[in-house]
Amino acid sequence: MSTLVISTSSFDVDNNPHIRDLQQAGLRVTGNPYRRKLTESEAIELLGSEAIGMIAGIEPLTERVFAAARNLRVVSRCGSGLDSVDLAAAQRHGVTVLSTPEAPAQAVAELAMGLMLAALRHICRIDGELRTGAWPRTQGRLLAAQTVGIVGLGRVGRRVARLCQAFDARVVAHDSYVTSAPQGVDLVPLDRLLTESDVVSLHLTYDAATHHLVNEAALGRMKPGAVVINTARGGLVDEGALARALASGQIGAAALDVFEQEPYHGPLLGCRDAILTSHVGSLAREARHRMEIEAAENLHKGLVAAGLLKNG
Repeated sequence: MSTLVISTSSFDVDNNPHIRDLQQAGLRVTGNPYRRKLTESEAIELLGSEAIGMIAGIEPLTERVFAAARNLRVVSRCGSGLDSVDLAAAQRHGVTVLSTPEAPAQAVAELAMGLMLAALRHICRIDGELRTGAWPRTQGRLLAAQTVGIVGLGRVGRRVARLCQAFDARVVAHDSYVTSAPQGVDLVPLDRLLTESDVVSLHLTYDAATHHLVNEAALGRMKPGAVVINTARGGLVDEGALARALASGQIGAAALDVFEQEPYHGPLLGCRDAILTSHVGSLAREARHRMEIEAAENLHKGLVAAGLLKNG
């Protein structure tokens, strides 16, 4: 029997009409038994030789995976980024790759704002100290008084820019592929953004060109005490360099939802001015529901287009 693999660690199969349609069409649905991001080998094992479709998370879908999953024809990412997918290998093996870029954008933007406010007002540190019996009177900073640098003006970055403007913050932005910015946002070179911004928030894709974009040199160009926010992709930040910059005081605070290796066990765990969350940017109930519906719908349409299912 042909199978549909759902590799995301949480997916509401029972309340997804498109999954029900696929099951009624004769597909067997297989979930992720590990309840975490799959390794390359685990993805190969789970796909096997019977999977024709996959609703994917952020596991590595490589040449080796596509070569092993010889009947796989459609991959539908439950999310926006495709940096974990070898798109050239997918094309060579006749696999269509789809995504849901719009669905998680608001959720990720709102998390970035929450992390920004928490970092500026030291909310997490104060909470932890209070629970030990202390009554800290820690002074924070107003978002309204800061210059926020947005690196990447895509779906998420533009939302974050608007939200920062609603707090009366000055917003500057850098995006190599954008020639016009939203009203009130100044487009500037990256070096200028790093030196002028009190808060630097990353909202760009990850590839070889952006690997460790925020490295030791970039951190050194930032204002002393600047805040770094990353809700995009872990590989954008050199986590070791960021930990050292936090320890020295060059960087005042950082908040990250994404890491090069997940689950995360690196040096930022020892930094009291680092706020760390477990890749939950899209995990708002409403956004997640939309993502799952769209991912399943995309998969259904992709299988129909591939001639593996009848339309309707």
